[in-house]
Amino acid sequence: MGARSAPARNLRALIAIGVTAATLLAGCSSSSSGSKPADVNSSNQPKNPTLVITANDIAGGKNSNEANWISKTLIPDFVKAEAAKGITAHVTFRPNGVDDNSYKSKLALDLQSGTGDDVFSLDGIWVGEFADAGYLKPLNQVAGSQADSWDGWSQITQAVQALGEYQGQRYGVPNGTDARVIFYNKKLFAQAGLPADWQPASWQDIYDAAAKLKALPGVTPVQWDAGVPMGEATTMQGFLPLLAGANGTLWANGKWVKAGPAFTAALGFYQKIYGGGYGDPVLQEDAKGRDESFAEFAANKIGIYAESDYMWRSVVNPAGGTAPMADRDTDVGYALIPSQTAGSGIKGQSFVSYSGGSDWSINPKTKYPQAAWDFLAFLNSKSETVSRIAGAPLLTARTDVNQQVLASDPMLKFATDKVLPITSFRPSQAAYNDVSSLVQKATADVVGGKSPADAAAAYEKALEALVGPDSIAAGN
Repeated sequence: MGARSAPARNLRALIAIGVTAATLLAGCSSSSSGSKPADVNSSNQPKNPTLVITANDIAGGKNSNEANWISKTLIPDFVKAEAAKGITAHVTFRPNGVDDNSYKSKLALDLQSGTGDDVFSLDGIWVGEFADAGYLKPLNQVAGSQADSWDGWSQITQAVQALGEYQGQRYGVPNGTDARVIFYNKKLFAQAGLPADWQPASWQDIYDAAAKLKALPGVTPVQWDAGVPMGEATTMQGFLPLLAGANGTLWANGKWVKAGPAFTAALGFYQKIYGGGYGDPVLQEDAKGRDESFAEFAANKIGIYAESDYMWRSVVNPAGGTAPMADRDTDVGYALIPSQTAGSGIKGQSFVSYSGGSDWSINPKTKYPQAAWDFLAFLNSKSETVSRIAGAPLLTARTDVNQQVLASDPMLKFATDKVLPITSFRPSQAAYNDVSSLVQKATADVVGGKSPADAAAAYEKALEALVGPDSIAAGN
């Protein structure tokens, strides 16, 4: 199975599913199959461009706050800014409020048919798939050299820029992201004789802390997401940081990677945690295990918990969290996820993380590449990014915004200052979701008692059946 044909086939399948809904939207955008001038700049562009933008946001429904911001703030702000330059811009927002796969199929169909909207949001994990299918082109091929010289890039770390990159090219501007860390309960740490400012330097340090926590009655030392019911949380919160910490990756050099030593080592961490009695295997098998484990952490029953900043913002947040902790700010600590040993991680890192997030991109067939780029740059400017989050404790792609908005939240400031510069992103490939399911099964096998070597071998066999032997290469 070729690297280019697989994503195209996957998107064609999505297109088939979404044809009826997407056809209703055809013909509404300002894109065109015509060629664009080689030198894209304001001097050779119309002074009255018409743009249509889209995102999976809708007022009163999915991502309602952002939908309202786009319609009521962003677009009026942009039109006013363009008018100051002598340009009369007409911008229409096309809202959506559907599940991600439905949005993806509609977006793909529109782009394939040449009627796609001029500027659109997409999950960063879709970038490679859309690029391989020909629905995206590098930004500098659509908008010219200005896309490379944009001053906003200096405020987005190289690690976060990867969210919108594919094969060394920029296809989109990252819009928002998150960060994975280790949270720990300081009350339990104090009872176990562990430091309040704990920062493990290796996996062994985690094992050692777990051993001390195990002595506390009624306490589960570690929650490290595993198994199938946890879904993508198993892959993102649990497995991928471990794989990176052993200098491994799922995808490299255009191919999926075999289950080598790094993959087996990551599974070995699970064996140590769950085989050693440091974690609760029942939670990993329960359909509601993630929510239950959140509640247990909030109730001082779990000592160490690997999660994203979502846990701090939305779970244990004393103001409206799903499992609020009144003393969160004093009782919850956070630390970087260590590599297996110092310097053994991906790119020689001693600490690792994984992040998700979205991008905004330009339709390569837009009639107005200059106006589209102007809108994309304006959307991701400092002032509009601050406006978009409206003071909410959210990690944006921009360091300057994070430092300004998150300065009063030490955990989120820690995430932007310490975690985002070292983070990694999931493979932007059509088969990723299916591969992720195989990873989840491998962790479940180990939690259930299978050896890491046997679970890795089963994963590799299933991976070959999924993507074909020609799409797999040896790895670390």
